[in-house]
Amino acid sequence: MDPLPIDQALPALRDALLGGPAVLLAPPGSGKTTRVPLALLGERWLAGRRIVLLEPRRLAARAAAGWMARLLGEPVGARVGYRIRRDTRVGPGTRIEVVTEGVLTRMLAADPGLAGVGLVIFDEFHERSLHGDLGLALTLHSRTVLREDLRVLVMSATLDGAPVARLLGGAPIATAEGRAFPVGTRYAAPRPGARVDAAVAGAVRDALARETGDILVFLPGAAEIRRTVERLADPPLPADIRVHPLYGDLPPEAQEAAIAPSPAGGRKVVLATSIAETSLTIEGVRVVIDSGLARVPRFSPRSGMARLETVRVSRASADQRRGRAGRIAPGVCWRLWAEAAAAELRPFDTPEILEADLAPLALELADAGVTDPAELRWLDPPPAAALAQARELLAELGALDTAGRITPHGRAVAELALHPRLAHMLIRARVLGMAGLACDLVALLGERDILRGVDDQADITLRLEALRRGDPRASPSGLRRARAEAALLRRRLGVRAERGEPAAPAAGLLLALAYPDRIGQRRPAAPGRFLLRTGLGAYLSPGDPLGLEDYVVAAELDGRPRESRIFLAAPLARADLERELGDQVVSEDIVTWDDTADAVVARRRERLGAIVLADAPLRDPDPGAVSAALLGRVARDGVGALPWGPSALRLRSRLRFLHRLDPRWPDVSDEALAGSLAEWLGPSLMGVRRRDELARVDLAALLLGRLSAAQRGALETLAPTHLEVPSGSRVPIDYGDPEAPVLSVRLQEVFGLTETPRVGGSVPLTLHLLSPAHRPVQVTRDLGSFWRTTYFDVRRDLKGRYPKHHWPDDPLQAEPTRRTRPRQRRGRDRA
Repeated sequence: MDPLPIDQALPALRDALLGGPAVLLAPPGSGKTTRVPLALLGERWLAGRRIVLLEPRRLAARAAAGWMARLLGEPVGARVGYRIRRDTRVGPGTRIEVVTEGVLTRMLAADPGLAGVGLVIFDEFHERSLHGDLGLALTLHSRTVLREDLRVLVMSATLDGAPVARLLGGAPIATAEGRAFPVGTRYAAPRPGARVDAAVAGAVRDALARETGDILVFLPGAAEIRRTVERLADPPLPADIRVHPLYGDLPPEAQEAAIAPSPAGGRKVVLATSIAETSLTIEGVRVVIDSGLARVPRFSPRSGMARLETVRVSRASADQRRGRAGRIAPGVCWRLWAEAAAAELRPFDTPEILEADLAPLALELADAGVTDPAELRWLDPPPAAALAQARELLAELGALDTAGRITPHGRAVAELALHPRLAHMLIRARVLGMAGLACDLVALLGERDILRGVDDQADITLRLEALRRGDPRASPSGLRRARAEAALLRRRLGVRAERGEPAAPAAGLLLALAYPDRIGQRRPAAPGRFLLRTGLGAYLSPGDPLGLEDYVVAAELDGRPRESRIFLAAPLARADLERELGDQVVSEDIVTWDDTADAVVARRRERLGAIVLADAPLRDPDPGAVSAALLGRVARDGVGALPWGPSALRLRSRLRFLHRLDPRWPDVSDEALAGSLAEWLGPSLMGVRRRDELARVDLAALLLGRLSAAQRGALETLAPTHLEVPSGSRVPIDYGDPEAPVLSVRLQEVFGLTETPRVGGSVPLTLHLLSPAHRPVQVTRDLGSFWRTTYFDVRRDLKGRYPKHHWPDDPLQAEPTRRTRPRQRRGRDRA
């Protein structure tokens, strides 16, 4: 349908919802987040059931619920409430629940039918968060299987609506015009090499001097925000200008202060992450300064680790940021990049499901009873490699069984609504009597390192001591947040603070429970460098005392492909490793060929992934394994490298000749023998462990063993080793060329032989006729023709070179001889 003002679009939206799912695309400034749910609140087709409105961020959820409640003149928790992580304000009369996406997936796990819910609204779906994609997939599954009457509404300002409409079964698209004021755009690329905080601080000071109204600044992360705050404090801004940071880890009161209107006569500068891109209207903003950067998580299935990367924003994200300046009046957006660079921006953000750690998603799928993601309808299905690795981790944590189904322990992990690693650690720590310490660790791991930038030592026990006893070097706000989080976790688990509990080495044991794949073993003679269980490398800063530990557990790394830097870790006692992860230690006998020893070596090895815990010689290895190692070496070198003796080589040649004539004879080519080593050679290798011991294996006998009784009987007839010539000599036959076996014989020894000898029943031998000095004088396969024609030319030549020898005029009637001349007959001697 054509774009309509939001008030005129709502009736069309109502009609669309009566028929099934719908997608509403609304430009910034439309007020859709609050106006749509309120407009639908009294619809009869809802039959008194609740509306669940999903917001990607906690701040936006609280703000949307508060705004709708104020429009109704009611407190939050009456007809409008919210549910976010660890904060719920709903009542028995609540009709609109604003929830974050993770809350919806837990609601669906607890009640797949969403009893009492008539409409689920996915707001700001263009953010394509992991929980948003999962929540929509599970909701559509519930609608298909259990709740055909459940309505689904997807809303976005920038999303390409056609794919979503197809996902929803061809749902209609209602497009509403938003109320937005014109926003001018200025490009101000910083000088090359300038830090982002320096460029932003300079732009803020310029904008304060040249523009009116409040300023919203977009920066990639909290670290850049803090540095920008410091730069704006020196020299200080005028007294009537307040600077407010705005990012997800701030306390709610600080977030509320950032979005609240400025006091009369005052101005404010809000330094925000992408949290302020959507869902929030920060009153008074007339100027947006966009650094053009965002910080996003990138997960590597290869390393099993995620790291935050600073990337250029997409074109859709940049437009969203720009639109923040036109919510209440005309505004201006300062983009801190060259205008030409705008064309190089990606059209849309990459969906989080394609790049995120999928362990939480895999657990939630299992908790919902979904073992095959293909059962669900996805806008982008989870990548197979990342999902497989996530399930492998969950299996190591005991959350999934071998069939991929959730275990009772997995359900307990899912109920804690933490990352599965941390939830597993808390549950196991409670059994071990270390739940208080685990709560402290979880709080620290969820917080920016409270000692980062103060001490290069990675030992997390230093942070635990700072958390418990204080440390003047630690971040005060970080300590405050971590202590509050630890206290909240203790209350949820019902445990008391355990201040006397030692931090080390127990911290390493608990971290090993959460990060079993990040256990590292120090490399020999390499302090500070470790081999992780996954086979990847990791290193500590030079001089870090942890570098001397035999084993560590890395809780935070930078995730580089080959060797990651360790930022947080703890020492791990070998005894703790074996006690808690002993069931994952694999004991195996390693039987391999050693090139240095030129022999098979056998060792018994205990390993945890790539980490070898024990390695000792094995005295009595499995004979079959020894034979396999030896056969592997033979296969690598090639069959031709075996110690073939002369008789074995001759036999192979004869058999190759016969196989060419009749494929029923065994194929003894290098390729065929290499492909059946275990069959013909393997049984004879018992007791052989060195290369030089192969010489005692009778290879000729092994080849004969491949023949049937009939073939062994026919071998000498069809492919004799020698041929008796007229002189009485037994001359060997050369079968080196299976197409043309050769008989090399002196010419004088075949006088009187009229036909070319044959082998194999029909194959004429290639006769190499030799001089008395055993030099070839003629090669022929037709001896009769040679006697009739060429012989006389050869005779003339030989007679000149060998005058003492007998060269008869008629070779067919001459007596063959091995001597210079034939023996004289006795009768002739007497005469």
